[in-house]
Amino acid sequence: MSKKIAIFTVATLAFLTITSPAFADTAGVSQIQTFIQDVIQVLVTLAGLVAVAFFVWGGFGYITSSGNPEALDKSKKTIMYSAIGLAIVLGAFVLTSIVSQIAGTAFGTTTTAVTAH
Repeated sequence: MSKKIAIFTVATLAFLTITSPAFADTAGVSQIQTFIQDVIQVLVTLAGLVAVAFFVWGGFGYITSSGNPEALDKSKKTIMYSAIGLAIVLGAFVLTSIVSQIAGTAFGTTTTAVTAH
């Protein structure tokens, strides 16, 4: 059994010393990174629009609650949850921007950071 392990080890070491290393093609990585950045930009824009729509909806409900405590509480929750959702989306946007910059440095691509329109 140990002879098989020794032969396998020698064969593996010989194979590793004879073969040349293969490096990743950074052009493909750059295209994938750009695509992901574009998708993130679209999603952040859509999430921002949805958050603004819920802010307006909650504000309208707050103004038209006419002293009804249930409607007033529902509108306050809508505004609060919209703000929390927007904060999460912006935090995810910043995090993906940081990861994109780190990945760009690691893979040697020179694409710019994610920016919102």
